[in-house]
This record gives sequence, structure tokens and C-alpha cells, in this order.
Amino acid sequence: MTGTAPAWLDDTEMRAWRGLVTVVQLLPLALDRQLQREAGLSHAYYMVLAMLSESPGRSMRMSALAAQTATSQSRLSHSVARLEERGWVQRRRCADDGRGQVAVLTDAGLAALAGAAPGHVAEVRRQVFDHLTDAQVRALGDVASTLAGALQEQVCPTTRTAAPEGEPCPSSA
Repeated sequence: MTGTAPAWLDDTEMRAWRGLVTVVQLLPLALDRQLQREAGLSHAYYMVLAMLSESPGRSMRMSALAAQTATSQSRLSHSVARLEERGWVQRRRCADDGRGQVAVLTDAGLAALAGAAPGHVAEVRRQVFDHLTDAQVRALGDVASTLAGALQEQVCPTTRTAAPEGEPCPSSA
């Protein structure tokens, strides 16, 4: 550590920081509760299904999926194993290099996601967007994008380089 004092937060920054921390802690709990109650799955599992559904061929390299869901590869592997047990996801060898693995969303997984999505979207709207004006939504989008970009560069720079924008390798279907 250097001998310089930190640049302490002023009152405005402290209010913003504490508000952000509270949202970051409480929103995932609220989303998890709704998804567990209505669809029997966690928000983490929902995000895996959603990211796969939006990928070409409904498939994505596991390392890219971990980056997209902001989770460790070991935690993702555990989640995918649980989703495989339900028949919602399959793992395959990556066709272009044979070393990596690709997660593939099955038709049953897509159906489960389609069943869970309306309630999830309603909960997101209820917890977030119903409380904001249009200008606040635009500002939130700008702030979130700026912070997410900075964090991704710092937290997972090698993952971003290895799998730019979460591009999957071709599946071997």
C-alpha cells in the first residue's frame, strides 16, 4: 500500500454507492424467489437457458457462457450438470478444436424457458422498471453499460479475448 489517503466518497457518491449495493444484493433475491416459486428454477439457471436461447444454434462454448453469465467455469459446470439432469441442456465437444465443450439448449430447455419467461419479465418490470421514468431507464442503461464494460475489462480480460462477445464455436449437431 502507498502512503496516500484514499479519495473518500462525498455524500452524493455515498448515497449512490449504498443504493447500488442494496440493489445488487436484493434484486437477485427477489428474482430467485419468483423463479423458484413459479418455475422451479434459480435465476442462475434461467440466465444459462436465456443466454443459450439467444445464441446461434442455441449453443455456446462453456467458457463464453461462463463469461456471459458472470460466473466461474466450475459454478457454470455445476449448473449445466443440473440442467442436463432435467434434459434442458446437453454438453458436446467443440467441433473446431475437440478440447472445449459446448452447451446446447434442448427443445425441452427452450420450452422450460418459454414457460418461465413471462413471469420473470413481469417480476423484472415490477421490481425495476415500474419505479422509473423513461429518462431514468435510459440513464440506468447508460450507467449499467459503462460499469459493466469497465468491470468486464478488469475482471475477465482473458475470457473476453478468448471468446469475444460470447461467440460460440459450431456445434456438432
